Amino acid sequence: MGDTLYDTDLLVIGGGPAGCAAVRMAAGVGMRSVLVEPDRLCRNLCRIPVLNNVLGGHAGGPALADAVTAEVRGTELCRLALGRYVSELRADEDRVTATLDSGARLTAPYAVVATGVGPLQPCDVGWITAPDGPTLPPLWQAEAAEGRTLLVLGGDRPIGTFLRARPDTGIRLLVAYPAADAYKTEEIREDPRVTLVPVEHLTLADDGAAEATGPDGVRHRLAADAVYLSLGSAPAAPAGDLVRGADGYCAPAGQHPRVLVAGDLRSARYQRIMTALGSGSEAALHAYYADRL
Repeated sequence: MGDTLYDTDLLVIGGGPAGCAAVRMAAGVGMRSVLVEPDRLCRNLCRIPVLNNVLGGHAGGPALADAVTAEVRGTELCRLALGRYVSELRADEDRVTATLDSGARLTAPYAVVATGVGPLQPCDVGWITAPDGPTLPPLWQAEAAEGRTLLVLGGDRPIGTFLRARPDTGIRLLVAYPAADAYKTEEIREDPRVTLVPVEHLTLADDGAAEATGPDGVRHRLAADAVYLSLGSAPAAPAGDLVRGADGYCAPAGQHPRVLVAGDLRSARYQRIMTALGSGSEAALHAYYADRL
């Protein structure tokens, strides 16, 4: 493209697997891109110690993150804007404009938005009552010391990853989850270190003690050494002209023609590394072909 009316051919917002795949694909068809990311590239991959559904022979997330980062940094047609975030995204008839937190503006014919999701806290879900105060840490931050008992709020899939990375650790997890999370717990049901605790409601006290009300209405206390979260995530879309559904996600089909959504921001159903890579690549190709057909 190289049109002087624009700052670049493609804006990519978010530096996870989807955003990185988008800039690599864009470069492969000769498109310049600018990738905006407030943190380091693929930061969330580094929190996944074991990978079991990704091609390429990478045993863990840090190794894959390093490989992806090296490829993106070596992509001459991509300019990185790290340490910045998009405060507003606007789509017009002939361009998209991203306003950065610094006040600078970037324009392009198309934008790929791959900002992903952020972790939920107890205050974000209706089945937990928790005191105001510091946020609770996600399970991946837990120290897997021998003999510890951890109360895990929510049955989201990272629990399985946590356990696979520590096959010989005698840690015990009390996993409290609502009925809606039951299908997520299938992969951990047979692990002897896990006690599944289905609940209708759970109340946390200031000292970390928890009282759970089961589906049968019976209340009981859950004793643990520490409390961690596995509640899932919420969409983290920038303000502006993105169209959000009732669940907060940004379905690709409902967006402005110049705004392409990729990765975990699309839907809660397809949050996998492989689908993120594919959707980022596809979004870049969509932008490439859009003005050529």
